[in-house]
Amino acid sequence: MAIKLRNEYGPVLHMPTLKENFKEKGPQNASDSYGHKQYPANQGQEVEYLVTGTHPYPPGPGVALTADTKIQRMPSESAAQSLAVALPSSQARVDANRSAPAGGEYRHPGASDRSQPAGMTSAVMEGGNAKNSALMAKKAPTMPKPQWHPPWKLYRVISGHLGWVRCIAVEPGNQWFVTGSADRTIKIWDLASGKLKLSLTGHISTVRGVIVSSRSPYLFSCGEDKQVKCWDLEYNKVIRHYHGHLSAVYGLDLHPTIDVLVTCSRDSTARIWDVRTKASVHTLSGHTNAVATVRCQAAEPQIITGSHDTTIRLWDLVAGKTRVTLTNHKKSVRAVVLHPRHYTFASGSPDNIKQWKFPDGSFIQNLSGHNAIINTLTVNSDGVLVSGADNGTMHLWDWRTGYNFQRVHAAVQPGSLDSESGIFACAFDQSESRLLTAEADKTIKVYREDDTATEETHPVSWKPEIIKRKRF
Repeated sequence: MAIKLRNEYGPVLHMPTLKENFKEKGPQNASDSYGHKQYPANQGQEVEYLVTGTHPYPPGPGVALTADTKIQRMPSESAAQSLAVALPSSQARVDANRSAPAGGEYRHPGASDRSQPAGMTSAVMEGGNAKNSALMAKKAPTMPKPQWHPPWKLYRVISGHLGWVRCIAVEPGNQWFVTGSADRTIKIWDLASGKLKLSLTGHISTVRGVIVSSRSPYLFSCGEDKQVKCWDLEYNKVIRHYHGHLSAVYGLDLHPTIDVLVTCSRDSTARIWDVRTKASVHTLSGHTNAVATVRCQAAEPQIITGSHDTTIRLWDLVAGKTRVTLTNHKKSVRAVVLHPRHYTFASGSPDNIKQWKFPDGSFIQNLSGHNAIINTLTVNSDGVLVSGADNGTMHLWDWRTGYNFQRVHAAVQPGSLDSESGIFACAFDQSESRLLTAEADKTIKVYREDDTATEETHPVSWKPEIIKRKRF
């Protein structure tokens, strides 16, 4: 009953009217440190209160309370402790009235100009003793100051392909890199000089994905001809085909610790292949539209896919089943990137770039501002995240804070149309000192950090603004 009174009738109970014939025998009531007078213990005291319209209830509807039922004796000590109601002293009431705003404006009990000390306080009764606990008002989260990163500048443009350059990968030894194009060729380039070393032909449609193995001298490629090929770089020939996809293969990735290849396709599936036996270990079904990107890692979840059905799926490699489906994006997810050091990843979509935490895909934050179709994401160990878009713009972000510190829109190759400005893929080299982009003007552009830039010449235009950590 005491709890019911406190919860349901608190508004009329919290300040009972003191009756005129108030009598008190015994010591004065003790006050707490904030001037709040506690209920006196029922020890030889005669204290009477006028309780207006609470309990006991009248004997029937429409029957007024009698003089006997109006006057209630003070509750027992145990009941008073269970109620845990503190009556403000007359002095505290005077101070509150003095500091009250003019015009009878309502002031929240936690307002700073109260007569009480700053901060919200409450008297909590525990074991018969009043303990004061300060409840600090929560502040809105603000963006911490981002780490300063030097800007990146274009220093080389490599031409040679006869069609859109759709994919790019740097070999583990950092001597050369490989590109795949809509001209159906795979080209290998010297990283230091930018000169063409080798062209590989064999695909009969656009090459959409390339990756170089760090465990064997193999290059893997996939394309819109539904084919997945394994090239032996000692002989520069195809030594294996992986058959099974029913439509164009949009991307592929190698597992870092075991000989497993994962591909994703327009047939709404991703497939796991045994590199040596060419066997299809699992078909990862669940997406309802084309799977645009796939990434592998050694830790769980070992496979991450992004799809045109707007979802991201985290997969159990052993079972071949979905662990988690992330539905926060509202548009196609064409790019996913894993941070090389942190247990986090990012996904790119026209609505937002979103950061997530493994293993369950907990949402971290949005990186807003790149309002375009984001085709590619890459990140280095310094925390520089690069997003490349279909309209040729490239944004560089600080991974930790989501601060956009540079925006780049390189001119198209002479002789190309302005509409051929588009970035399809990008990658850092192994030293992370160069950034390579594969573009729609049939070129590969190479960027490096500006050595002359300092925090004074390129300051961070940062304000501690409130972070919008919305989920959608």
